[in-house]
Amino acid sequence: MTKRDALLFAFVALLIVGTGALQSWNTALGILNMGLISAIMALGVNMQWGYAGLFNVGVMGFVALGGLGAVIVAMPPVGEAWAAGGLRAGAGLMMGLVSIAGAIVIWTRMARGWGRTGAMVAWLIVGFVLFRAVFDPAVDAIEAVNPAATGYLGGLGLPILLSWPVGGLLAAGAAWVIGKTALGLRSDYLAIATLGIAEIVIAILKNEDWLSRGVKNVIGLPRPVPYEVDLQQSAGFVARAESIGIDPVTASTLFVKLCYAGLFAVVLLGLIWLSEKALNSPWGRMMRAIRDNEVAAEAMGKNVKARHLQVFILGSAICGLAGAMMATLDGQLTPGSYQPLRFTFLIWVMVIVGGSGNNWGAVLGGFLIWFLWVEVEPFGAFVMDLATSGMADGSPLKAHLLDSVAHMRLLTMGVILLLVLRFSPRGLIPER
Repeated sequence: MTKRDALLFAFVALLIVGTGALQSWNTALGILNMGLISAIMALGVNMQWGYAGLFNVGVMGFVALGGLGAVIVAMPPVGEAWAAGGLRAGAGLMMGLVSIAGAIVIWTRMARGWGRTGAMVAWLIVGFVLFRAVFDPAVDAIEAVNPAATGYLGGLGLPILLSWPVGGLLAAGAAWVIGKTALGLRSDYLAIATLGIAEIVIAILKNEDWLSRGVKNVIGLPRPVPYEVDLQQSAGFVARAESIGIDPVTASTLFVKLCYAGLFAVVLLGLIWLSEKALNSPWGRMMRAIRDNEVAAEAMGKNVKARHLQVFILGSAICGLAGAMMATLDGQLTPGSYQPLRFTFLIWVMVIVGGSGNNWGAVLGGFLIWFLWVEVEPFGAFVMDLATSGMADGSPLKAHLLDSVAHMRLLTMGVILLLVLRFSPRGLIPER
């Protein structure tokens, strides 16, 4: 890291500290925590785009799978739902997998011709009918169990920290399936395919109540850190807070956010260390060679498609890990909140502004863009109030300007992206 890079990080740190001093330390720590998670997401996308040139627009699908991993691992199992239809639903899913596997075997083992096509279609139709006959009644029975509070199978009841690698594994498995089918496409078609598959993942989470409660959301995810109410009831903690002149309620929220920040920072630092080692290794040089000239790399004996699949899985796993961390921070899984604007466009802006191909640049972009995403709207409201203070209260222009404050985020992101592409097209910390 050069002196200029360190100054850029110091500037972002100063922005966060200034937010704490001028607004509130709760806001500043909230920005810090989501900045750490955003930096991890940006690392995953940078690994795909900056290392290998893979245009993945399905970031939110992998993030959502990470959140699902948190639910599956950490939430307690719903015994009544398992008794009502859990085993039957599992049997139905196994029948579906057997149907797909059988179709693959038929397609690969039989000779080409109409016979192979007819056999595969017939197998799939029979498998689909049997799957629905077993699976649908089980789902109805599960979702009928206290739908206002549960209506799903729940999870394994394990510590929430175990869900972070599980979220990464879920995203990696989905990436393997997507990569085997879509990585042979040209970059623009790959972007369309990944976006479509991500939307399918989100649609499944929204509609399969037995798995994730759908739009009813899963709330009350366990925490890896203490609860504020427990800290406020601790005589020792209250005494320490009062000894330094901080209200115990405020001190408890700050302490919890600092604990989250410590956990997230450990994960981020570990990922940066691994990413830097990988980027500067022979594997990293090979990936950059494939990115710059696939034909030349293939001529030198490199398996381009296999390496693309490898880096696609790695980057998606990091996004899934970040998704599990974000669900842990929020304490809930809300499938309806996984919007393309927030989890695709915003992450790509972080990578482009920070500097694609540079891990430190992706981290810087994650912190900077998330800070602006949070702070631009209140700052815009202040500026707009100041600009319209001399206008009459009933003025249509004043009302229009004040109503436009909500769009300041999008305007700011677009302006920043244009300025960076004009004056520093390789990002604030460009690839060396």
